[in-house]
Amino acid sequence: MTLGPLMIDIAGVTLTDVEKERLQHPLVGGVILFSRNYQSPQQIAELTAQIRNLRQPHLLIAVDHEGGRVQRFRQGFTHIPPAGALGQHFHSHAKHCLQLAETAGWLMAAELRAVGVDFSFAPVLDLDYGVSDVIGDRSFHRDPDSVSKLAAAYIKGMKSAWMSAVGKHFPGHGAVTVDSHKGLPIDERHFEDIWAKDLVPFRRLSPLLAGVMPAHIVFSQCDDKPAGFSDFWVQQILRQKIGFQGAVFSDDLSMGGAAIAGNAADRAQSALAAGCDMALVCNDPDAVDLVLDNLHCEPEPLRHMRLLRLHGRHPLQLDELQQQPQWQQAVSMLDDLQPPAEPQLTLV
Repeated sequence: MTLGPLMIDIAGVTLTDVEKERLQHPLVGGVILFSRNYQSPQQIAELTAQIRNLRQPHLLIAVDHEGGRVQRFRQGFTHIPPAGALGQHFHSHAKHCLQLAETAGWLMAAELRAVGVDFSFAPVLDLDYGVSDVIGDRSFHRDPDSVSKLAAAYIKGMKSAWMSAVGKHFPGHGAVTVDSHKGLPIDERHFEDIWAKDLVPFRRLSPLLAGVMPAHIVFSQCDDKPAGFSDFWVQQILRQKIGFQGAVFSDDLSMGGAAIAGNAADRAQSALAAGCDMALVCNDPDAVDLVLDNLHCEPEPLRHMRLLRLHGRHPLQLDELQQQPQWQQAVSMLDDLQPPAEPQLTLV
């Protein structure tokens, strides 16, 4: 059975019979987990095992677990600092900050892999222009070169824990004030400016990424559609101009920024038509059923292969992981983000 082009969510900490039926639908290829699905490391490991046992190859299991404000599993997991804290003193302590970023990527990935999660939607590659509350310290830095270097270190850490990286939010969410969860942001900058700044991390890191998530933002000087529904952004820029070969995930189609594309089925159809490999439909079971009943999408071997790359490998049990010196050192290192040689500088 191939992995279908939809990623959906579930309501609670165990699967209901209705959810089991949905997850076995051929259009479904993945599950995204939220805080409501988490009680403890043991419970989430049992839930992911239940999901994996439904199908072969098993459904992709994903989560937004960047650290800082966006970390779905907390009690029983290490607190991962926000990306902004990892890059706060990059210009004065580059080597140390790169080491912190790699350590954070490894620790985040290793703990998630230990409970059966395939990948996190991370890292954030947006630039922090200081105007977007929804991005803010989820960004490593304002400088595109710094973001590229820090994110590369973070990805290196993830890969050493056998987790693939999914960069977001292509081509960049940091220059708009509107939260795309609630409305549709409009970025009026010209393509040349975006190419020279926001797209730098995506361009440089494209070979390292197994996935990319476009933003629900209209870049009005380039196209009249949000990036995730835009052939211009997904096909012409990401695929052709940048040469990205991995999977493309829509952002959640239940967000306010996606409403321009019609009902849930229309949104999913539009995202896939633009070149997305997998469309996310979250926090709305009725919308999921509408999409499952109305989406027309033939199996595509290339899409299936792109998605298969995101299966995690070689997990340890969490108790085994926590006995490793590498885990203990990583936790200690991230507990104390003081840069060396300048104790008066403090990372928060």
